[in-house]
Amino acid sequence: MKRSLLAGLFMLPAITALASSNIKDSNLWLEEVDGKKALAWVKQANKATDKSLVSDPLYQSLYQNALSALNQQDKLPGITQRGDWIYNFWKDTKHPRGIYRRATLASFSSDSPKWETVIDIDKMSKQDDIKWVFKGMDCLQPAYEKCLVSLSPGGSDAHELREFNSRTLNFVGVGFNLPTAKMNVSWIDEDHVFVGTDFGPDSMTDSGYPRIQKVWQRGTPLSEAKTVIQANKKSVAAYATRMATETGNIDLVVESLTFWTNRYSQLIDDKTVALSLPESAVINSAIDNQLVVTLQKDWEFKSEHYKQGSVLIIDPAVLRGKEGKVTILIKPDRKAIVEDITVTKKGILAVILEDVKSRVYFYENTDGKWASRQIDLPKTGTIEIEATNDTTGEFFARYEGFLTPPTLYSVDTKLNAKVVMQQPATFDSSNFKVEQYFTKSKDGTSVPYFVIMNKNIKLDGKNPTHMFSYGGFRATMRPSYSGSYEALNGAYGKMWLERGGVYVVSNIRGGGAYGPAWHSAALKENRNKAFEDFEAVAEDLAKRKITSAKHLGIEGRSNGGLLVGATMTRRPDLFGAVICGVPLLDMKRYHKLLAGASWMAEYGDPDTSDWEFIKQYSPYQNVEADQKYPPTFFFTSTRDDRVHPGHARKMAAKLISMGQEVEYYENMEGGHAGSSTSEQLAKRIALSFTHLWRHLK
Repeated sequence: MKRSLLAGLFMLPAITALASSNIKDSNLWLEEVDGKKALAWVKQANKATDKSLVSDPLYQSLYQNALSALNQQDKLPGITQRGDWIYNFWKDTKHPRGIYRRATLASFSSDSPKWETVIDIDKMSKQDDIKWVFKGMDCLQPAYEKCLVSLSPGGSDAHELREFNSRTLNFVGVGFNLPTAKMNVSWIDEDHVFVGTDFGPDSMTDSGYPRIQKVWQRGTPLSEAKTVIQANKKSVAAYATRMATETGNIDLVVESLTFWTNRYSQLIDDKTVALSLPESAVINSAIDNQLVVTLQKDWEFKSEHYKQGSVLIIDPAVLRGKEGKVTILIKPDRKAIVEDITVTKKGILAVILEDVKSRVYFYENTDGKWASRQIDLPKTGTIEIEATNDTTGEFFARYEGFLTPPTLYSVDTKLNAKVVMQQPATFDSSNFKVEQYFTKSKDGTSVPYFVIMNKNIKLDGKNPTHMFSYGGFRATMRPSYSGSYEALNGAYGKMWLERGGVYVVSNIRGGGAYGPAWHSAALKENRNKAFEDFEAVAEDLAKRKITSAKHLGIEGRSNGGLLVGATMTRRPDLFGAVICGVPLLDMKRYHKLLAGASWMAEYGDPDTSDWEFIKQYSPYQNVEADQKYPPTFFFTSTRDDRVHPGHARKMAAKLISMGQEVEYYENMEGGHAGSSTSEQLAKRIALSFTHLWRHLK
C-alpha cells in the first residue's frame, strides 16, 4: 500500500534541461527545487506520510510530548551578554516564530526576570508577508548600540541584513542594509563594515559564498566600497573581521581555500600583509593584540616544533617576518582536547573534553607567565561558556547532561561558580542511568559511546534502541538534555526513555571527540573508518545484549544522514529502522549542488580519481534492487540551501521504485535546520519517533 501511494509519481516526465546532463539518473528531475513536477511529488509524498504516520494513534501522543517540551515556559534561555543587558531569542505558543528580547543583568539574576521585546519576528512576518526566521544580531562594542540583524526568508542560509539601533529599538532606515544573499558582514567601527555579498556576476565562489570582501563606508553606495580581497572562484569563500583587544585591533582578511584551510592576511594601513600561519591553523580569538591559534597539524616555525592540537598565543608581527613571540598556552593530550576558547577581560577560558566530558580551565597571565586553574563545575556532561562580562571578566556557563536539565552557573572574578537557574525536568530521570562503553573498530581503534537506559534493563537483546551519530566536520556528539531547545538527541525523555527505549550516542571518527587526528582519520579515502566505527558500536550493543538488529534504529542528519545512508546500504543486516535527515546521499553529484563544492576537502572530488573510493559508499549509487533495506524515514526542507533536498528526494524515489518501505517528509520551509517553528519541529520529531516505535518494538 505504501508503494502505491507514491509510485505513480515516478511516471512524471523528467525536466529536460537537467536530464540531459546525466541520462543515467532517471530521478534527476527531483533536483529542480521548485519545479512543478518535483513539488507535486513532494506534496504527494507528504500526504502519503501523513496518511501512514500521522494517522497512527501513537503520533498525537508523541507530538504533544515534543511540543510541550519545545514550548516549555520555564525552559532555560540561551543568552548573550552585551554590557548590562542579557539578550535571548525565545519561542512559545504566542510567538511561534519567536521574539528577540532582553533583560537587565540585575533583573536576569533575580527570581523573576523582566523581559523587554527587542524584535518581534511574528509581527514582522505578518507585516512583510514573509516567513522570517531570526538568524542573529551583531552589535558594535563597547556601546552595543549599533547592530546588524540577519533575517532569513523561510530559514535559508541566505539572509537579509538590516541595521538596528538597540537604544531606540528601531531599524535604521538609511544604514547598512542589504538584500537577501549569502553574505559575510561585520563591524569595523561606527561608520565602516567589512562586507562580502552577492555583488553581481562572478562575485560568488563555486560553493555559493562571497569571494569578494570590501570595506563599506556609511553614507556611501555599496558600489563605492573598497575591495580588500578577491578570492579564487574555486575557494570556498572570503571574509574579513576586526578582532578587538584591550591593547589594539587586528584586522584579519581570510581566503578560505577549502573547508579546512585558510590563507590569512592582516589589513594594515589599507594594505593586506600575508601572515605565515599554516593554512590548517584555526584562529580562535585575540588577546592583548595577539592571536590565539589552535594547530590542526604539526608546525615547524623558526626552528621550533609545535605539535598538532597545541593552542598558541602569537604576536602577528612575527608572522609578518618581524620580531615577535610565540607562546604555548596549552599542550596537546590525546584524551584531553580543546573544544572551545573564549577570551575575557581577565584571561582565557578553555573548554577541554576528556573522553567526551567537559572541563573548564582559566588561563591567566601574571608577569609574563601563563598559569591555569580548573573551575569547579560538574564533570559528567557538557559545559559551554554562555556569555561573558566585558567589564569585569565574570561569565555564565551552561551545563547539561543526558539526565540533567540545562543549568546556568555564574562565575565571579575569583572563579567561584554558583547556580543561577536550572530548567525543570521534562521527564523523570530517576529510573535511568548513563554508561560510557568502548568498543574496537575494524582496525582496532577504541571507539567510545554513551548508553542511556533504565537502571533495571533486561539484557535480552530486545530493547528498542535509538542510536545517533554524525562522524564528520570535527563535530563532537556531547552529552545533552532534550526539551530545552532542539538538542541533537531530540526530545527523547518522554518520547523514548519513559516508554521503554534505550538511547545511544556514538563518538565515531570524523568527529572531534579526540582532536584533529580523530577528525582527519576519516577524511576522503578513509571515510569508511567512520562507517566501520558506527557498525562496530551496533555490533557491540548486540554483543552486550542491550539490543539486536531488528530492535536497533539509527538516525543521522546532514553529514550524519550520509552516515546512516552509507551504513544501511553497507550493512542492512545490522539495523531495524533508519531516520535520515537533510542528508547527503548522491555523492557523485554532491559538489554540484548548492554549497556542496565547499565540502570536497572532507569527502574528495568525484570528478577525479577520488570517485574510486567515494563510489564504494555513496548511498544513492549503492542501493540494489534485490536487497532488503531497513524501513527508512527521510526528512528534508524545500528551503534548505546548504544540503540540496534533491538528495533525500532521489534516494526515497529510488528505494520506493525498488519496493522498499519508505516514509518521506519535506517541510516547505526551515532551511537546513528542517523547521522554523516549534510546531514544525514537533511534527518532524513525532513522525520520526512514530517510525521508530512502529518498527522496533
